[in-house]
Formats: sequence, structure tokens, C-alpha cells
Amino acid sequence: MLPYPFGRVLPGLVLTAAITALALWLSHFDLLNSLGLSALTLAIVIGMLIGNTVYPLARPRCAEGVNLAKQKLLRLGIILYGFKLTFTQIADVGASGVVIDLLTLSSTFLLACWLGKRVFGLDNDTAMLIGAGSSICGAAAVMATEPVLKADADKVTVAVATVVIFGTAAIFLYPWLWQLNLHYHWLEITASRFGIYTGSTIHEVAQVVAAGHGVSPDAENAAVIAKMLRVMMLAPFLLLVSLWKSRRQPQTAAATEGKSLWSAITLPWFALWFIGVAAFNTFGLLPQSWVHFLLTLDTILLAMAMAALGLTTHFSALRQAGVKPLMMAAVLFIWLIVGGAGINLLVQHLL
Repeated sequence: MLPYPFGRVLPGLVLTAAITALALWLSHFDLLNSLGLSALTLAIVIGMLIGNTVYPLARPRCAEGVNLAKQKLLRLGIILYGFKLTFTQIADVGASGVVIDLLTLSSTFLLACWLGKRVFGLDNDTAMLIGAGSSICGAAAVMATEPVLKADADKVTVAVATVVIFGTAAIFLYPWLWQLNLHYHWLEITASRFGIYTGSTIHEVAQVVAAGHGVSPDAENAAVIAKMLRVMMLAPFLLLVSLWKSRRQPQTAAATEGKSLWSAITLPWFALWFIGVAAFNTFGLLPQSWVHFLLTLDTILLAMAMAALGLTTHFSALRQAGVKPLMMAAVLFIWLIVGGAGINLLVQHLL
């Protein structure tokens, strides 16, 4: 017997698939594409619009399918995301690129956790979701972190909103910074090195591509490679978050019977599969046509998960969140620009 009765999940899956189709179509428009608005971002926006207007009428019939898309399809999408990466891409940016990404990721996330609790008084889930989106790979990182934290949909949407706002701003800001540096000669930096800076500090993959394209082809290529390396750090990041959450939770009855805390850890197995897929993809065993198909399927699955998230979120949640999450995300954005530049310059000087 299937764990999800087909008749009960079909309406919700059809709805999320329809939203995904619309988002994919809109993502091909030059104006939206130039703003770095990917199909994933558009899917959650459309989902939120429908979710706050007509969806309440259809919720009784669609809820199970929407929840399936938000949870199971998300995990499958994260696994297939590994086909965008190969381990050999690490060599293209060298040891310095690895160190830059690692320092930028860890410093940004730790800063988010500290700011959220000590400065802005946010709950741990909101601070960590915003930190994940800012430090790793935008909305995809937020949604991948959500099942590990078991965070509310409202908090996820707030975190994704910060990625959209500040990541879109970066698309215009970074090429402008490059032109200013060319004019005033503040720093001796090549287009490729500026590309690594771009890829290590901007939120979304699509936003990185757009910003790098606004500088030069060399900057765009380096930016994409640096960003892919940063995305590859998603899986070990999720494992560390899972370990942290397990340690903070009260001991279960099983633990009190003598089992160690390690045995109670809930591992995000989809993250381990993500690493395995990236490792498999390194060997290039699949025909390129198959890989292209799997990446297309991956985009569809992630967009359906985004649409489901939007459908289950209300605008009132954003109003209730207030300005604090946005203020915190703004501080992180400034850190990524200034602190990220410092990390890039220091590491490239030393290595």
C-alpha cells in the first residue's frame, strides 16, 4: 500500500506543478532573468500570491499533495542538485578558493547566529535560516535547512525574502563596485579574482551568474566555479546543524537507557546522497543528455517545493516578523560585501 494515497495527493501536486510551469515560463523573460529572479524564486512568489487569495478554498483537497511537495520533493531535489557539481571543480579555483568559501560561509553563519540572539532577539530557527541563505546558496540552502531544523513555514518564507531582496541588490551593486575600482584603482585585482569574490559572497546561483556577467566573461566563469564550490559545502553544513540540534534537544528515553547521544542524531540522509551524487557526477559516467534531463527534473522538483511553501505561507507572517529579520539580513549583506572582500584579499595574499 502506498504511503501517500494517489487520489489524495494528486490535486496538490497538480497545483504545485501548474505554478512551477508558470514560474519556468516567466523565468525566460529577459527582464526577470536580468534581475536574477530564478524559477525557484518566482515559484514561491506565485505560490504566496495564490496562497493568500484563492488557495484557502482548495486547501481541503490540496493540502496532502502540497505537503508532499514541500517535504519529500524538496529532499529529492536537493539530491539531484548534486548533478550540477563535480569534485574536480574545486581544482579550478585552487586552495585559495576553498579557504575563501569556507571562511566566508562559517563567519557569515556564526555572525547570523550571534546577531539573531544577542542583537535582534530573534529565535534560533529564524536566525539560522537567514544565516544559511546568506552564507551558502540562497533559497535552496534555506529550504534544505528547514527539514533539519523542523522550522515553521513562516520562518522559511521570511528567510527566503531576505535572499530575494539583498541578492537582487547585489546583482546591480557588484558590477558597479568593479567599475568604481577600475576608475579609482583602489585595489589591484583581476576580473577572475573579482569573480571569486562575487561567487563567494552573493546569495543565489542565478544572482551570481547575473552579477558576474555584468563584469566580464572571466569574472562570470570564476564566479560560477566559486559559487558551485560554496554550494558543495551545503551537505557538511547540514550534518553539523543536525548534530547541533540533537545536542540541544532533551535526551530521549532511549538515551536514558544507556545509548549515547550520537545514536539519537537524526541525520539528513538526503544531504549524504547529495554528496554521493556529486561524487558520481565527477566521473562523467552518464551521457550528457541524461544529466541535462536530471537537472531539468531537479529544477522542476525544487520549484514545486517552493510553490508549496508559498501556498502554505501567509503575508501576515511577514508583517508579524517585523523589521528585525530584514535588519539582520542587511547587516549580513554588508558583512558579505566588506568582510568578504577582506577575506578574499587576505587569503589570496597568503596563498
